[in-house]
Amino acid sequence: MSAYGILTVAFCVAIIAALVTVVDPADVVAAFENVSLGPVLTGLAIVQLQVVLSALRWRFTADRLGQTIPAGLAIREYYIASFVNQILPGGMAGDAIRAYRARAEDGWKRPAAAIVLERLSGQLAFFLLAGAGLFVWPLLLSENLPPGFAGLVLIGVGIVVVIASLGLIVARTRLMARFENLKPDLAAVFWRRGAFAVQFGLSMFTVLSYIAVFMIAAYATGAPLPAVALITVIPLCLMTMLIPAGIGGWGTREAAAAALWPLLGLTSAEGLSASLLYGMLCLCGVAPQGLLFLATAMTRRRGHAER
Repeated sequence: MSAYGILTVAFCVAIIAALVTVVDPADVVAAFENVSLGPVLTGLAIVQLQVVLSALRWRFTADRLGQTIPAGLAIREYYIASFVNQILPGGMAGDAIRAYRARAEDGWKRPAAAIVLERLSGQLAFFLLAGAGLFVWPLLLSENLPPGFAGLVLIGVGIVVVIASLGLIVARTRLMARFENLKPDLAAVFWRRGAFAVQFGLSMFTVLSYIAVFMIAAYATGAPLPAVALITVIPLCLMTMLIPAGIGGWGTREAAAAALWPLLGLTSAEGLSASLLYGMLCLCGVAPQGLLFLATAMTRRRGHAER
């Protein structure tokens, strides 16, 4: 492992260790003593749904860019990518491998574009749900929110609007020519021939499946979340996993859960425990298949090389 990888692992472990110490290790241990087999199996089953939906979204995106990927192959490659993303720093190594393995005779640019746009579709769904949640919070959680939270939301929205406006101005004046070639691809992937409905449906169901696993993790650790968490705290916790500073979202996700759970009248220890179990479910849900498919691919490659 590289020095960067070692530092990243140390960073994640240090954050989690500090959080466990701060919230009281006994509370975390007690939460995991409540975990039973039923919720764990349900969470693992939903993880399989996540992979299948994501793989189908990738297959659809690639097809719109002129690359045909069989459904079975897409699912297999997505298991490998998901597993690698969870064990290597940055959360993108698996996607790089997926792009390399999906390369065509004319190169890797089109496969890479399909993967980038497919991931973009999922992230847009996350941002949409999290953004909607920020407007819902002052209405549904007003008693638990710190003073001035609504004002902070308005300020944050205003900053986003200003940045987006400036970005559009810059794009129109300087960068439009560079992205001119992307317009046909974006239209094909996100708009033409019903693409929007397919992308929105697959991405939103995928996001909801992530949220469902988090709800199950919270239930399994003995602190069920209210329905309002579906659109408030959980999307924000999941968005921290997009920060390319750790491994599989570990550390940053737990810190967010420990900070946000008290807004729902729960404890930081309950949020930390739910987040830890969520991470375990996600990793265990893809590790066996990812390892199997990766080992099979390496064996086949070795066999071809020996011929």
